[in-house]
Amino acid sequence: MKWRALVLVALVVLAGCSQVQIDAETTPSTTPDTTTHDATTTAADGESRQSSTVRTVADRENPWGESTLTVAVENTGAPSRDFTQELRRALGYWENHSEQYAGYPIDYELAPNAENPDLVVRFVEQVESCPRIENAAGCAPYVTEPGHVDRPMHVEVDASFSSNSTVLVLKHELGHTLGLNHSAAPQSIMNHSAALATRQRVDADERALPWADAGFTVYLAPTPDRDRSAVRRQVTNALEYYGRGADGTVPSNLTFEFTRDRSAADVVVRFPDDLPCRSTASCGRVSGVDPDRDGKMEEYERLVISIGDVDTEAVGWHVGYWFGYGMGLDDSELPPPLRDDDQRKSDWWT
Repeated sequence: MKWRALVLVALVVLAGCSQVQIDAETTPSTTPDTTTHDATTTAADGESRQSSTVRTVADRENPWGESTLTVAVENTGAPSRDFTQELRRALGYWENHSEQYAGYPIDYELAPNAENPDLVVRFVEQVESCPRIENAAGCAPYVTEPGHVDRPMHVEVDASFSSNSTVLVLKHELGHTLGLNHSAAPQSIMNHSAALATRQRVDADERALPWADAGFTVYLAPTPDRDRSAVRRQVTNALEYYGRGADGTVPSNLTFEFTRDRSAADVVVRFPDDLPCRSTASCGRVSGVDPDRDGKMEEYERLVISIGDVDTEAVGWHVGYWFGYGMGLDDSELPPPLRDDDQRKSDWWT
């Protein structure tokens, strides 16, 4: 049986955050020029899966002083995208539930180009109105008293999220403008943590460069019972082959630099006593992020190559094979020398 038949499909790890912190809770000021803002922060991932707590709050005065608010829209973050449907869904939610949760009824008039709006919803590339919050997905004033209202009030939302996640962020931020904090119901919306998904992105294995950039740091683990200098030459020759474009199979601007810091490495080459697969030769594992939550990585962040019982003269071939996998190549797309088992102990990179 040929070695390739013994190699399992490489392990795939989809990294991403869920249930990340949404906002930093603050106490509102009593003067309009220092109105406090709450921000939605996230690492791109999935949708909120919290259950909603249903309860009715006590009646309280509407700090806006009127029951119908005019909402305008600004979109500098994704000019080609129309957020009208998402905004209508969020506004409609609070029209149906504000009396239950905020304690007073509210209606909205969506007039994107209104000259004198009460609220302006801004879709932006980067939320900057809450400077103390990193990676903010949204930011809004926390309005609990008439003194907090200084028209027009502004809500900012990151324009990069999927439709459902955009609605969730809008509902959350609009909730703050109605006086709801993070302990308020419904917790499925107002809780301080949630998970968000970006819009659909191109999968890593469909991109010419499935990594953030073309510069790779490489960690060579200890090489017990092997001539380390010979192993390093094998690894270097394999990677330099890819740096030259690998016979046109990858971009020709790839660079490689060895590091002694394993945690900082993009590529790890290791020689464990027991391989994390059924092969006795080698296996590889890529990890990365899946911000649009389609079940496939959109960007690789690390490649771990585990090499088992192979001759030192074949180490470069195995590194080359798995680096090709780390570049999104399947067996039929690999450079010709790496499709041929008989090339393993040769100077195939020349």
